[in-house]
Amino acid sequence: MRIAIGQIDPFIGDFKGNAAKICDGVDRARREGCDLVVFPEMALIGYPPRDLLDKPSFVRTSREHWEAIREASRGIGVIFGAVDENPNGTGKPYHNAAVFFDDGKPAAIAHKMLLPSYDVFDEERYFEPGKHATWVDFRGERLGITICEDVWNVPRFLPRRLYHCDPIRELEQASVSVIVNISASPYHVGKASYVGELLRSHAQRSGTQVIYVNQVGGNDELIFHGHSMVWDEAGKLVASAADFREDFVVYDTRTHAGKLHAVGGDQAEEVIEALVLGLRDYVRKNRFGKAVVGLSGGVDSALTVCLAVLALGAENVLGVGMPGPFNAPESLEDAKELARRLGIAFETVPIGDLFDAALRTLAPPFHGQPRDVTEENLQARIRGMILMAISNKFNRILLSTGNKSEIAVGYCTLYGDMNGGLSVLGDVPKTMVYELARKLNAQHDWIPERTLVRAPSAELRPDQTDQDTLPPYEVLDAILADYVEKRLPAEEIASHGWDAALVKWVTDRVDCNEYKRWQAPPILRVTTKAFGMGRRNPIAHGYREGGARQCS
Repeated sequence: MRIAIGQIDPFIGDFKGNAAKICDGVDRARREGCDLVVFPEMALIGYPPRDLLDKPSFVRTSREHWEAIREASRGIGVIFGAVDENPNGTGKPYHNAAVFFDDGKPAAIAHKMLLPSYDVFDEERYFEPGKHATWVDFRGERLGITICEDVWNVPRFLPRRLYHCDPIRELEQASVSVIVNISASPYHVGKASYVGELLRSHAQRSGTQVIYVNQVGGNDELIFHGHSMVWDEAGKLVASAADFREDFVVYDTRTHAGKLHAVGGDQAEEVIEALVLGLRDYVRKNRFGKAVVGLSGGVDSALTVCLAVLALGAENVLGVGMPGPFNAPESLEDAKELARRLGIAFETVPIGDLFDAALRTLAPPFHGQPRDVTEENLQARIRGMILMAISNKFNRILLSTGNKSEIAVGYCTLYGDMNGGLSVLGDVPKTMVYELARKLNAQHDWIPERTLVRAPSAELRPDQTDQDTLPPYEVLDAILADYVEKRLPAEEIASHGWDAALVKWVTDRVDCNEYKRWQAPPILRVTTKAFGMGRRNPIAHGYREGGARQCS
């Protein structure tokens, strides 16, 4: 049997557009002599729809597009992800479903059995779990149909066994020959190899071919890798779809013939591709088209604007330099040179007069008070005001340039450098920022070398550097990875060789700045634990790990 993988980028709620993508894929599969074509989880809906599912008309309208796909299925089998209504009077109102049409007729509807409700997932909020695994005899093969999490109830791939049932065991007992898994599995660094090992283990243990079809594209904070895969009965990778773009791959279950479109690269290349896709889709799906970036002469803004050019094209990106009283001349020089190399428009808007006017205006209420971080934040907020004015006037989305290390410990200014419609680097640690910047420079030579070798600085007071306030980024990022991503306690982190007082300072700063992160723009997720929908700490709470918390 010839099976086509239709790896598409659905737009949440665009049922007509998503159905058209599915029907186009069905037509192509038919032309190429395929027996079956498979599309991702919720391909018709887009994933994750979140509380749009609370609108009764949302699901009802999506059902109106099943008919077009059923008509398109004449002469071929089609499996696609959708939302099905729960006809029972109890339980959640919907099922996360895989719909199977064969030659213009309904063949099966599989309901997702394992509903993830951790990290970025909230499926128990909306869906009723399926009661049993689904399989179908189709053109000489017994197909087991699963949806994303249904293949994940394996202890060594999760912290613990989360579910009481195991759909794969049920399919093994039914003697299926092919396991089809439709997914909307969000990306993080290293995800493809991790998923591949999981699928390979199923293929080897069950003696079945495993076909995994994953969504691609960006939806808000989440980036979907694609990287759909086929594994044969021996656990050999025999076909794969591309990374970070739509793709179409045909696989033959009899001959095991298929193409490997996924090309392995290093981690930096992978993260760059992910951020470019996430940025492009966020801008496109929110109908902006153009972007503005404040260029400070530092590495964060340099990397952000380079990613914007890759995602949107140089003609759609504006850089703005905003020199202030404490900026070194080379900062503006490097920002201008970066813009020239990229071929983007560039504006210079000095902030000195605005800063002086703000100081004069605030002089009466500030009388007798020494200068402190308040005056530093004033400069950041003036820059944020200018960038938001340009964003409003010209309908350009403002891209925030702060990195994960800064956001974690609150080394950022509310209503200043945190302004923006999207945080591109908010899940990228500072050490990785340099890694990505150097990778891009090796390919394009866009970023002036001085930007990469100067000591990082906010330049909000004379001779300031980040390390006046923060530990070296290599140290800070290692501690943050343990605390934020691995959720280790401070005592265990210190046992890795770090000074206990420093660890406590870092962890306290993370905890004390939760209120800032709640007000940050959406952050593109590229690690296992980003600040955003997958990390839901309260702002106000009385728990203090390791004693009193120091927030000054």
